[in-house]
Amino acid sequence: MSKGLTMQEIKMGDSASFTKTITEADITLFAGYSGDFNPAHINAVEADKSMFHGRIAHGMLSAGFISAVLGMQLPGPGTIYMGQELRFVKPVHIGDTVTATATVVERNEEKNRLKLETVVTNQNGDAVITGFATVMPPKA
Repeated sequence: MSKGLTMQEIKMGDSASFTKTITEADITLFAGYSGDFNPAHINAVEADKSMFHGRIAHGMLSAGFISAVLGMQLPGPGTIYMGQELRFVKPVHIGDTVTATATVVERNEEKNRLKLETVVTNQNGDAVITGFATVMPPKA
């Protein structure tokens, strides 16, 4: 297993992203493994009656892509994900392409902690999730 970046290798403003197009299979699989079968996600007839006028992806499905950025890129493998603040600001629909981006906004070398701004945007550049993550990068 490769090791992610250490505190000494990470600078303020460093950023990384992960992009994925949301499919029906993603939503169905997420419902199955999370146990969240809310009709807004899996029932087209009921979802059409909702404020979103159709099925939407689980918010936590898109939020999971933040984890992909932190665990695989910045800081990467060996990172301990300690906390996450999330705000769901727009729905994600089947066929939307979302990009999760994490940007270093605080460094605490003494405690080996990073705070990263986390934003998930859709293919139009609109934020669908905003927030902040706290992580512990791997040690040298």
